[in-house]
Amino acid sequence: MGMGKPGYFPGEAAINRSEYRRWFEQIGEMNANTIRIYTIHPPVFYEELAAYNQSADEPLYVMHGVWIDEEPLEETLDAFDEEIITVFESEMKDVVDVIHGNAVIEHVPGHASGVYEADVSPYVSAWVIGIEWYPFMVENMDETYPDLPDMEGEFVYTEDAAPFEIWLADRFETLLAYEYDTYEAVRPVSFTNWVTTDKLEHEAEPLEQEDLASVDPDTIYLQGPAELAGQFASYHVYPYYPDFLNLEDRYLEYEDHTGEPNNYAGYLDDLKAAHRLPLLIAEFGIPASRGRTHANPFGWDQGHISEQEQGQITAHLFETIESFDLMGGLVFSWQDEWFKRTWNTMDYDDPDRRPYWSDIQTNEQHFGLLSFDRHKIRINGENDWESRTGLGTSPEQVSLAAEHDETYLYLQFDGAEADDFTVYLSIREDEGVDISGFPADYRMSLGSEKGKLEVAGDYDPFYVDYAEEALNEEGGWSESLTDDFHPIRLALNKEMVRPDTGETLPFEYDETGVLLKGSADPDDDNWSSLHDFETNGTYTEVRIPWLMLNATDPGNREFLGDVWEDGFSDRIAIDAINIAIEQNGDLYQFDTGYTWETWDLPMSEERLKDSYYYLQDAFED
Repeated sequence: MGMGKPGYFPGEAAINRSEYRRWFEQIGEMNANTIRIYTIHPPVFYEELAAYNQSADEPLYVMHGVWIDEEPLEETLDAFDEEIITVFESEMKDVVDVIHGNAVIEHVPGHASGVYEADVSPYVSAWVIGIEWYPFMVENMDETYPDLPDMEGEFVYTEDAAPFEIWLADRFETLLAYEYDTYEAVRPVSFTNWVTTDKLEHEAEPLEQEDLASVDPDTIYLQGPAELAGQFASYHVYPYYPDFLNLEDRYLEYEDHTGEPNNYAGYLDDLKAAHRLPLLIAEFGIPASRGRTHANPFGWDQGHISEQEQGQITAHLFETIESFDLMGGLVFSWQDEWFKRTWNTMDYDDPDRRPYWSDIQTNEQHFGLLSFDRHKIRINGENDWESRTGLGTSPEQVSLAAEHDETYLYLQFDGAEADDFTVYLSIREDEGVDISGFPADYRMSLGSEKGKLEVAGDYDPFYVDYAEEALNEEGGWSESLTDDFHPIRLALNKEMVRPDTGETLPFEYDETGVLLKGSADPDDDNWSSLHDFETNGTYTEVRIPWLMLNATDPGNREFLGDVWEDGFSDRIAIDAINIAIEQNGDLYQFDTGYTWETWDLPMSEERLKDSYYYLQDAFED
């Protein structure tokens, strides 16, 4: 469980008492028994947890983290920096005091604060400290401190440990000693780790940083009272990244407990065999987003996954974890987090305004089992919109209405079959492809099963980013073709060389502008969160994600500007989106463009995703 919710960055600690109370009840009803948090939450988290556990048939336990700011680690490449240690150890002591209900934390921007009086220490099952470690920092410490001796403390010691492992052992010592000396308590301890810094060799990994450094928890040992509590290894493991998981034959051909190929199972088998400590899969999951970032050979992709698929795949991954008799798995995550970013979309939006709208193209925002998207308009082929703005009627008697919410622009056409007309949208004034005098930034065509949204060549951020390296050989594209429409695409992988075979792996991308037909109404049995439009005779309704229209901040009607000349730093504020349709060879521009009131605080609506119920069944079994 993170600290983000719509309209707020996580550092604003804005989740309120009633939200925590409701979420604890829903998590308990899902048959989960453990919540992981990464940092100190506001006092109401601990108060509501204590209240819930006093009345629940089965309590919820917490694996509590201690957060460390990654920017100083990346800047100094040295965790032994005195200020880094001072800040991190101060945070450790605050976390210990917080769970024992004995803390008053002053307000510091970006952190939770307040009076902590709820003692939840009986329900804190373990410490899992730190973050996914920056491999270049780990490597630099190996080079900077090659002769660093092993440490020996009252609670912790190391054997044949690398410098960063010794640093972690020192932090364990501080944490364990403080809680023991202050509260006469010890509890199990671990640190965050991920595949990037595991202790295995990945011969097929194309990216240097993904197999550059390792952090081995097995070099750290406990003694004294801490040994009674014990320690374990925590790893974030997803099935689609790093790339070696999708490349190495021994993983692709590995048969899991059901006899089916399963690269995730193959990796877990190796990971377990390599450790003396018990393993917790401290993060795993699949995002139910429209946009995709990485592909998996078995369809367990990082994005372009429906809510139903999210549930099925995540449940299967959990069963895989259980089949190896590991400590368990923590699903990432409980709630969607609108403030998040993803590498293949992060340059196209306004980072200071991310929490104020839902970017369904950015997969990192949609890992949750709890959605906040409003579904203000139900795409179901029924003329049941509660609100809409009429934009006019064409000479061919096709009427157009529009609406919007924090996730989509919605268009409603009535009067002709969907494949009888083509739609053009204009974001910029006097730019784009000239269609009979209409400056079109986008062209949309809809068919019986699929449709397509295309972007003007001089308004295509993917083309600006990747044309030179990815498209010249495929299509021979050059600047002379920028006055035409391009497919809308998202990059998946740049060209790479597989080190074990020398094979060149080609540039990969998704054509995300393909539109899928079907109901997108969660109340329909046959709905899918991936459906974009639905038709019913001469009635058609379609929803377009804001990012696909180059919106950098729809709440302020802010869009990308001249990407061809000025890149993605050029932003424009628009008054309206103008729309035209072409039918029977004639173009008609609707008299009224679609505009909307700007917003700062977004509206949102909690809804348990379909994936929640798949996990509910999996955890019950």
